[in-house]
Amino acid sequence: MIQQIALAYELYLVTRDPLSLGLIGLAEAVPFIALALFGGHVADRFDKRRIMQLALLVMLIASAVLALIAWTPLRERLSQTAWLWLVYAMIGVLGFARGFYSPAMASLRPFLVPRAIYGNSATWSGTFWQAAAILGPVAGGIAYAALGLTGSLIVVMALIVSVQVLLLRIRPRPVSPDPAGLQTVWASLREGLGYVRRTPIILYAITLDMLTVLFGGVVAILPIFAEDILEVGPEGLGVLRAAPAVGALLTIIACTWWPPLEKAWRNMLLAVLGFGVATLVFAVSELWWLSIAALFMTGAFDSVSVVIRNTIMQTTPPDHLRGRVQAVNSIFISASNEIGAFESGLAARLMGTVPSVVFGGVVTIGIVGDVWRRSKALLAVNLADGR
Repeated sequence: MIQQIALAYELYLVTRDPLSLGLIGLAEAVPFIALALFGGHVADRFDKRRIMQLALLVMLIASAVLALIAWTPLRERLSQTAWLWLVYAMIGVLGFARGFYSPAMASLRPFLVPRAIYGNSATWSGTFWQAAAILGPVAGGIAYAALGLTGSLIVVMALIVSVQVLLLRIRPRPVSPDPAGLQTVWASLREGLGYVRRTPIILYAITLDMLTVLFGGVVAILPIFAEDILEVGPEGLGVLRAAPAVGALLTIIACTWWPPLEKAWRNMLLAVLGFGVATLVFAVSELWWLSIAALFMTGAFDSVSVVIRNTIMQTTPPDHLRGRVQAVNSIFISASNEIGAFESGLAARLMGTVPSVVFGGVVTIGIVGDVWRRSKALLAVNLADGR
């Protein structure tokens, strides 16, 4: 989060082009999507902790290169075009590493807790994730304002090293045997894709999330709102970026007492509908407090969807397919987040910033209506007792 905020704000100051923000997402998404399914295959075949450690090492190297080229004496030797190409290239390397890290991390989590509390663990893992999502953007804005881009990236490097140390505390886990025995890579990948396609609740859940965030997400173009519309600067950008996470954190904590798992699919659709409405409010707001409130609500509604989707992803797939199923989930998430960031930047350039967000909110509401019509058989699903 710190890295995203610092790079996004710097690139917008350098280019003043909304598309430059969208290209951040595209540069990370292309290698991630290309490799994530293979990364899931690797996660099902090898030690997940070791995969995460190697991926973090690659992230550390890429972050070090970004910090180096942000250093003023070296940056002054580069043309603006060359500097931008290097930044996007290193973002691509980060996407490459995430293609292995994300499936390994997501598929390791169910092995760390008893099956009986998967739903509770999904809620708590979401709580800690959202806590980081709150602190990260605020810290990113403050770090950028106080330390500049290079200093912010050095902070990121220190955090990556700390994660490496924490991973040493996790014992290696045995690899789950595959009932199909040894398979070729392509057969293994087809098995994972086939399972997702044959399991409606997984397919609909990840597709709904992808389409709504793809069109309804506004995170990538928040620097434009902070700089040109609300005029609140990098510190204000950090607050805007953190507002959805604050809403998500408080809602996820509430979900630990009142889980949204009875009539889970209905609750998920209603939450996504609320996300679309809150996005529309943010689009038309010119008031600082109302913009923060609308973003807060997008996070609150999205967190309900996340809790339900994470519970589905932890309780449904068999152990030997977890890595590949999580890889498919990661691909859909990346397509919605990173390619959605590109779509946001491109739409803002072509339609204007505010009209593009209005368009995204309307499309999100329309998607909910269509998915509700197609998935009526899932409305009775009760994840609280596994039905």
